[in-house]
Amino acid sequence: MDRLNIQNGSLALTRAELIVILLLFLVNFFFNIYANVAFKISVAGLGWRHFITWQVVGNLCGFLTVLSLTALLRYLPLHLVFPITSGLAVLGVQIFAARLYFHENITPAQWAGSLLIMGGIFLIEAK
Repeated sequence: MDRLNIQNGSLALTRAELIVILLLFLVNFFFNIYANVAFKISVAGLGWRHFITWQVVGNLCGFLTVLSLTALLRYLPLHLVFPITSGLAVLGVQIFAARLYFHENITPAQWAGSLLIMGGIFLIEAK
């Protein structure tokens, strides 16, 4: 059941569906970040057991990311979901994982690139 009205491009969503969509975006955002954090932790050089454990965690989080993306496609078209989830993933990994968790230096040019990504997401979504 496609809720996209092709004639005028509008979506007809109930309040409950909107809440589900927002929760799915949050789940996607969280697990995408955590998958990348797990992969970074896996290469810390603490032995094979550590590496395999964090690779499994990262892949499970990646799987949950894919499941949430798939669930979002039940409510919204791909051309809306993909740019939002991809763009938010780039920003989330850079801001939350790289900067806040791993304390990596992010240059002004990289911050500018992040702003351009956000602007690009808005342009892709614009009618």
